[in-house]
Amino acid sequence: MKILFVGDASNFHNCLAEALRKMGHDAVVASGGSQWMNTGRDIDLHRSASWTGTTAYLARLLRALPRMRGYDVVHLCSPIFLPLRPERLKHLLSYLRRHNGKIVLSALGTDYVYYRACHDGHSFRYSEYMVGDSPSPYVDSSEYIAQHQQNWEQPFMKRYSDFVLQNIDGAVACLYEYYAAYAPILGDRLAYAGIPIDTASLSPIELEKEPEKVRFFVGIQRDRNVVKGVDRLLAALKRIHAENPEQCEICAVENLPYDDYIAAMRSSHVILDQLYSYTPATNALLAMAQGIVAVSGAEEEYYQLIRETENRPIINVSPLIEGDIEEKLRWIIANKHLLPEQSRQSRSFVVKHNDARLVAQRHLQFWETL
Repeated sequence: MKILFVGDASNFHNCLAEALRKMGHDAVVASGGSQWMNTGRDIDLHRSASWTGTTAYLARLLRALPRMRGYDVVHLCSPIFLPLRPERLKHLLSYLRRHNGKIVLSALGTDYVYYRACHDGHSFRYSEYMVGDSPSPYVDSSEYIAQHQQNWEQPFMKRYSDFVLQNIDGAVACLYEYYAAYAPILGDRLAYAGIPIDTASLSPIELEKEPEKVRFFVGIQRDRNVVKGVDRLLAALKRIHAENPEQCEICAVENLPYDDYIAAMRSSHVILDQLYSYTPATNALLAMAQGIVAVSGAEEEYYQLIRETENRPIINVSPLIEGDIEEKLRWIIANKHLLPEQSRQSRSFVVKHNDARLVAQRHLQFWETL
């Protein structure tokens, strides 16, 4: 089968493409490399931030179009699958539709459908936009203003979202949240596959005994610090460190390229990832595959979706409970003798649910139903 992935986020499409190639398929990635992460791609669609960037980018895209034809399946990385305005993306989507087979959406980030679900009052108890009935800290931050110049609530965004939904054959969700948002709209044209992790390339850390100090790792994405709740997680961690400086330490890094980032996290025992998520995402899963315990989202709805009843190693933190982060961090330090077993459970969890070949097989099975 020939598959074209257009756009990427956190190495999702590139990892999936590599797994499909190992399974004998022809998979091509056309992307900008997930911004500073500089992830792998076959057709480079990186967009420069210079004043000539738009013209140069459009020229590069036009040169690439002949290589984006003749595929059995085209997977789009969210409705905004390349850094272009919706009116330009509509023309590109129409082109891809004319010259290829099935068009499938990877539901893996904020888009109009997910944004509306976060605000409908019943899909989620909390999200990066709402915590209970109140706007989240992200909504009140400067990051929110900077990232929402186009504003998801504008009528043209709904029109564009409707256009995308009318021109795709189906969608595959990588997280519980995106599955819950799209299920009422797409029904059986939606599948859940999870986030692919190349577990074979990530050797587990051998933690044989209780560490003297718990080393906490925090990866900061400069433009997503507040939206993920990393600001609150790190602030809580600093307070716990002040209480227990002899029993824990902090490693915080910011905006590292993908390979450097993976290397940096390997010296840690616990990663602090997300606060407003029901689900562990790429960052947490990459850490868990290496035997690093994750403090992230792991709500009951997620475990039910993946049908996991026994191995539940993720330490769930809730933005709805005052002091919950600090309580969970204190528990980790007080029970650091459990870290070796939690480390093994974390690796086992990712191998079972998110191994790249397994996720790729789920995609293949879904494509065959369309």
